[in-house]
Amino acid sequence: MARPARPALPTAPTATAPARRRPRLTGRAAILVLVLAVLTVSYASSLRAYLQQRDQIGDLKSQIALRQASIEDLEREKGRWEDPAYVRQQARELNFVMPGETSYVVLDENGDPLESDTSLTDPATVAPKPPRAWWSTAWESVEAAGDPPAAEPEPSTRINGTD
Repeated sequence: MARPARPALPTAPTATAPARRRPRLTGRAAILVLVLAVLTVSYASSLRAYLQQRDQIGDLKSQIALRQASIEDLEREKGRWEDPAYVRQQARELNFVMPGETSYVVLDENGDPLESDTSLTDPATVAPKPPRAWWSTAWESVEAAGDPPAAEPEPSTRINGTD
């Protein structure tokens, strides 16, 4: 059998036939780029989820540390309440007294109890009054008995000119 003759392939472009250029993006390259893009998106979303979970774990660990510190403070406070001296001190701050004791409350000029943040003045800083003999006070009362003070006027029933 005789084989048909094959035409010879041109090895170099000729002036009459333009050279055939290979496309820059072949089908295989396009599929490869598409697969890489899908992998990149899936890894990026997985990486984002991982970073969010890691941040959440860090937040939870800090909350746990705060709660443990709070628990330790409460246990320390509970230990204090087991001490009878501490209980007595707290009761005294609430103005409780022990049986047989007498409670005294310091009043201000208006007769109201002093606030806990107010302080009494030091007696040494107050200007001392000169001592008076008892007979001078007694004589003043004798003089006042013979000449009573003038009666004070009755309070006004009108305030600021209105009834």
